[in-house]
Amino acid sequence: MRSTLASVGLALAGRAGARIAGVLGVSVSRSTVLRLVDALPEPEAVAPRVVGVDEYATRKGRHYGTVLIDIETRRPVDLLPDREASSLAAWLAARPGVEVICRDRAPFFAEGATAGAPQAVQVADRWHLWHNVSEAAERAVAQHRRCLRALVTAAPEPDPEPAPEEDSSGSPWPTGHRFADRTRARHADVHALLEAGHSRRSVQRQLGMTWRTVKQLADAARPEELFTGQWQNRPSVLDDYKPYLDDRWNEGCTNAWKLWEEIVPLGYKGSYQRVRAYLHKKRTSPRPVVARPPSPRTVAGWILRRPETLPEAEQLLLKTVRTHCPEIDALTRHVRAFAVMLTERQGERLPDWLAAVRQDDLPSLHTLAAGIDRDRDAVIAGLTLPWSSGAVEGHVNRIILWNQRCQAVYLCITSR
Repeated sequence: MRSTLASVGLALAGRAGARIAGVLGVSVSRSTVLRLVDALPEPEAVAPRVVGVDEYATRKGRHYGTVLIDIETRRPVDLLPDREASSLAAWLAARPGVEVICRDRAPFFAEGATAGAPQAVQVADRWHLWHNVSEAAERAVAQHRRCLRALVTAAPEPDPEPAPEEDSSGSPWPTGHRFADRTRARHADVHALLEAGHSRRSVQRQLGMTWRTVKQLADAARPEELFTGQWQNRPSVLDDYKPYLDDRWNEGCTNAWKLWEEIVPLGYKGSYQRVRAYLHKKRTSPRPVVARPPSPRTVAGWILRRPETLPEAEQLLLKTVRTHCPEIDALTRHVRAFAVMLTERQGERLPDWLAAVRQDDLPSLHTLAAGIDRDRDAVIAGLTLPWSSGAVEGHVNRIILWNQRCQAVYLCITSR
């Protein structure tokens, strides 16, 4: 009977287990059921064959640990108190049965895996590889942002006009503006503490700011340096249709209602007032008002997505950019070739891909290629084998959420 109750407790835990025990004719409390479960011997841990490793932060920027997952069972195996290569190497050395190690491209994990399990195959995670490619693609497009102007209707250059008088303070935001006043006050507080001899970490603790905020405020000599870009050039639902409006405007059609009726069938879901405001600005501005070219991130998104999923309008825009910019055309070919390797598990093509990348003038991809070349075997394995670090990322998210809840409970208790 004790073994039966223990089995019920394993399946249903205490309260539900006690109810089922009552149905079976045994009257026990939930605490008794839990004690029977607790008295069971620990199950014998099976040595993992395929291990996933990743870092997690108990306090970001300061305290890190390492989580190890059995990829085949998708269960946690162990937690290490740091993310040092020596700790991982010692853990792997004590488990010679490990055959495959799934990891990201962090150098300390690569060193630890090589030292602790030289017999194991290291597999670079595919998500991290694609993330690296996407970052390199966006940097490459940003380096050729001038080519994006080909998507904007050319407008005649206006006669030079005298520059408007600037505000005596030299600030783009007037005194009394909520954002401007708050930024000036925070800038003054940070610089006052720094001039008093406090470190940036001390300023962060005293003012309750993030490290990034303190760094931005400390690096700015004047608060006005932080105002650039605030609420300026924000994306609008009309942005994709402004080139069409510009073309129709140049053809002589200036009726806002008619143009609004023309772009609604094209997919525009915004209001008529937004179209009227844009045309009013074109009509009254002393300088030509035309659509802004798409951002490097937008164009990189066109390159990174599957070609068959792109709307026809975006396909035409990308084709125009590729026609006017040989570098972006080469970037598109390389990114899509890497995507084919990634999705179709063609890791044997990686050396040819690296050689092709180095033949084009794309510094961002050259940097990516150099990093991949240093970790070539693991990357080829990641592009070929079915293993990945997906299960590890899920457990890292659970650890982070649990840590956040513990911190919230601690704050609630200490604030009473």
